[in-house]
Amino acid sequence: MTSPRTTDFSRTPATPTVSVKPIVLRAPGRDTDLPVRVTAPVTGTRLPFVLFAHGFGSHLDGYAPLVDHWASHGFVVVQATHLDSARHDVFADTRRRPRLWRDRVHDMTRILDQLDTLEAAVPGLAGRADHDRIVAAGHSFGGQTAGVLVGLLVTDPLTGVAEDLSDPRVMASVQLATAGSGDELTPFALEHAPWLRGQDFSAVTRPGLVVAGDADELPLSTRGTAWTRDPYTLAGGGKSLLTVHGGQHSLGGIAGYGAAETTDEDPDRLALVQQVTLTYLQHVTGEDQRGWETAKAALTGGTHPLGRLESK
Repeated sequence: MTSPRTTDFSRTPATPTVSVKPIVLRAPGRDTDLPVRVTAPVTGTRLPFVLFAHGFGSHLDGYAPLVDHWASHGFVVVQATHLDSARHDVFADTRRRPRLWRDRVHDMTRILDQLDTLEAAVPGLAGRADHDRIVAAGHSFGGQTAGVLVGLLVTDPLTGVAEDLSDPRVMASVQLATAGSGDELTPFALEHAPWLRGQDFSAVTRPGLVVAGDADELPLSTRGTAWTRDPYTLAGGGKSLLTVHGGQHSLGGIAGYGAAETTDEDPDRLALVQQVTLTYLQHVTGEDQRGWETAKAALTGGTHPLGRLESK
């Protein structure tokens, strides 16, 4: 049941889901094989994929409020544990840090190369997914990962070169509370996240939804909350921006049920993010247009208490 402050934009019924983990993909050249989790509805055919990249330090068990919601409404959601996860000893290995952003993109490419393997590992899923409809999504550091797959250029801190690592198999992106341009970074960001120094959004021309909290004060940029809107304002057309009123970095609680890092826990705010991201996924993959139109009608005017939606 929705709160009086929220609207159920999608109106599509939820279905039971199945989740399988870990599915271990061989990853030559990686420090360890790649563990993956797949969550999918137990019914339905031609199911689109969402490749979800976690934030720095998280893992394949995170973000259940989003993953469960998307999967229960018809999407196959794939999550990996990247090498920057706290489950690895990355914090003690400073030599690895400058290439973490690239390692993540390679993880996603490995997943794209082995979708058949992942399907076969989930009971009843084989033959029910649509490999031609794939959206990349991610939170925080994961938002950059999703962005690279659709054209974001990152200047490698080791080589000084911005290489195009986009993948034509990814049709669109959903970026949640993610990094902006490399201008006016803090000393903390320059030391701990050197991959943020050079980011070029101009080649990101595929459709995308950016979600930003207007209270998300990160210690990475001196520009304040406007920084996380850069993936929308600096990218090409075909983009939409959901600004979440009062939203901090966890956007009401997307990181997990009861996650300790959620500083702005709010069921209504979380429900807004769940619903708008779902309706966008349904819209961009061609599954359903009604929910997205309802969301735009409710949120574009700037009078909704929870957020504002704009497009270009």
